[in-house]
Amino acid sequence: MVCLGNICRSPLAEGILRQKIEEKGLSWSVDSAGTSGWHNGELPDSRSIDVARLHSVDITDQRSRKFVVSDFEEFDLIVAMDSSNYSNIIQMAKSEDEKSKVKLLLNFSNPGENQAVPDPYYSGGFEYVYTLIETAIDDMIEYYQ
Repeated sequence: MVCLGNICRSPLAEGILRQKIEEKGLSWSVDSAGTSGWHNGELPDSRSIDVARLHSVDITDQRSRKFVVSDFEEFDLIVAMDSSNYSNIIQMAKSEDEKSKVKLLLNFSNPGENQAVPDPYYSGGFEYVYTLIETAIDDMIEYYQ
């Protein structure tokens, strides 16, 4: 799960997916990162922590990290929150196989529309973003199960 700073959208996505993996007994692993690295080592934004907690999801064990090229080897799927981060990730890919791993999250709930999970600081707020992410993750799980 990848956004810009790895403190709001992608930590929510990681936390939601982690909880659903556990609930469904899936043998998947999940992590999150940011393309910027501006917040390396920081906790998620307090508003992301709060909205996650309202939904019984704990993301306080997460720390921001920068997306790195070796993530292509580590993960089968790289999920971007918006087209800007999608493009940044694609530029780091060394092969068509690596590029094929990169998907936009909301395309799971709105196929082919290439919609962005909005940055909750500027558009929609944290509860709205949580709901968008959760719906898309449910559809993603259904797609890959």
